[in-house]
Amino acid sequence: MSNDNNFNGLGCAKWLVEALNAMKITTPTEIQRKCIPEILKGKNCIGGAKTGSGKTIAFAAPMLTEWSKDPCGMFGIVLTPTRELAMQIAEQFSALGSSMNIRISICVGGEDIIKQSLELQRRPHFIIATPGRLAHHILQGNEEFVSNLKRLKYLVLDEADMLLTNTFSSDLKRCFEKLPPKERRRTLLFTATMTDQVKSLQDNQESKFFMYETDTLDNVAIPSTLKVTYLLLPDHVKEAYLYSILASEEYKDKSCIIFVNRTVNAEILRRTLQKLEIRVASLHSQMPQRERTNAIHRFKATAARVLIATDVAARGLDIPTVELVVNYDLPSDPDTYIHRSGRTARAGKKGEALSFMTPNDVDRIHAIEERINLKMEEFDKVHDTAVIRKMLQKVTLSRAESLLEMDKDNFGEQRRIQKQKRFIKKDQGKSLK
Repeated sequence: MSNDNNFNGLGCAKWLVEALNAMKITTPTEIQRKCIPEILKGKNCIGGAKTGSGKTIAFAAPMLTEWSKDPCGMFGIVLTPTRELAMQIAEQFSALGSSMNIRISICVGGEDIIKQSLELQRRPHFIIATPGRLAHHILQGNEEFVSNLKRLKYLVLDEADMLLTNTFSSDLKRCFEKLPPKERRRTLLFTATMTDQVKSLQDNQESKFFMYETDTLDNVAIPSTLKVTYLLLPDHVKEAYLYSILASEEYKDKSCIIFVNRTVNAEILRRTLQKLEIRVASLHSQMPQRERTNAIHRFKATAARVLIATDVAARGLDIPTVELVVNYDLPSDPDTYIHRSGRTARAGKKGEALSFMTPNDVDRIHAIEERINLKMEEFDKVHDTAVIRKMLQKVTLSRAESLLEMDKDNFGEQRRIQKQKRFIKKDQGKSLK
């Protein structure tokens, strides 16, 4: 009789169970218990579970078990919306398959394309990719790589709700055209947000998906160990309050991610806090990939205590030490709030999500409270007059210096040039028609 309280009972290969044990992963989570046996039976699968519930192992374990029966050639591809998430998934695959000489190729933007191309020609067992860069390799692709793609056994869409939006549709179409037809591959979709696009795939008669959604997904969008608070304040004192909180007795040693909506805000805050002697790193799309990777490593290794990020870090990143998430800018979509907040209070640990609310944000706060089915408490750890008097002048000066430096460094110039190039290409395309 099988025992679904351990990975052996779910049908995972003996070597893989040993690798999981070595990583101190011995008891499957709910999503793993339900999905692993069904995938091993050869079914397509849609898995929905809240953030931090072990979705990566829910698809990696059955794929690795199947692959190890005949470990040659390209076996599976995992598509994911962000570079950081791709790297994290690749790390997990590498760690799990290290005893089996697994070959993993990470195929993301911002990295050396020629080096990637050579790696792909060596027939890695698993490719972890963002859709844009994979589509680019397919377009440039040598015939051998494209014909190897035709033999893949598994396709995974991780953070499927985000991948199935218009942002990725043309790149996904290009990738899918070169993959084996649906009936010759297993398709696995995993998500923390069950959107209509994801659900509609279940009704697709050709593919027949096994679908499992943990009961709590929609009712309890955030874990009970997460404290949600808000702080009402005028826009022009947000930095002073943030610095005051980070430097306060209660939070001065806590690991924290601060979310902003724009790259320019991330850069201003990073420079300002650095001048105020906070150990800080930032993560946004205008940084070169090497710097993005370094920022994640520094934060994971606690060399940086604070990470300032745009929503490139809202999805899937698993950094167990995060104790506080600050929504410095509130997102317009309540689901983004859930993903951001999910960076803390993971796997049963406690955490706090604090949202800065200016008078213009009242509707956004209400929409979030409705979505999470919970009223936020007012944050009461900082007292107004003290903040204004002690911090404001110091912080304003650091901010002004940061803005001058950014101007001198031509921050944002690269993006402006790229935009111009795109417009020129478009115009050239039109004139050729």
